[in-house]
Amino acid sequence: MESKVGRPRSERAREAVLHAVDDLLVEVGYAAVTMKGIAERAGVSRQTVYRWWSTKAEILFEASAADAEEELAVPPTGDTLGDLTTYLQALINFLANTHAGAAYRALIGEAQHDPEVAQLLAGKDILGDSARTVLARATPDHDLDDASARLIGPVFFAIMSGRDPARLNPQELARRFLA
Repeated sequence: MESKVGRPRSERAREAVLHAVDDLLVEVGYAAVTMKGIAERAGVSRQTVYRWWSTKAEILFEASAADAEEELAVPPTGDTLGDLTTYLQALINFLANTHAGAAYRALIGEAQHDPEVAQLLAGKDILGDSARTVLARATPDHDLDDASARLIGPVFFAIMSGRDPARLNPQELARRFLA
């Protein structure tokens, strides 16, 4: 019988770290977030944090991905325009108004000059995955990768370039996408 090495991962400690990293990022910014600061905010030891993650980017990404999966899940209604509008509104809210969205935006920025962060982001397309799920129901005959890029692109560009998200009209964006 094989024995496990080390202690099992505590779900409570994991959740504390994931919540702490989002809050800390919003308070102090990406550059000032440290593994020590994350551990202190979460109420766990640095060894606990380093046992599970190598970098703050990994923690931020895991936190962002988990929240995005939940926040961008759009239950099907059978109304294609309505489902796409609901998804786009959720996407706008996620990117512009949530701590997890702030973490994701920070990682995108960091990825522009840190190849390890770029590789981390390339490993899992959290926005594209959520869009493809909605699109598979709404427009099943399309190339889902291309369609997800066209659906997400206008929102992503507007928010990443500092435009006011309140000026985005998700229903109009969904109509244009369907046209």
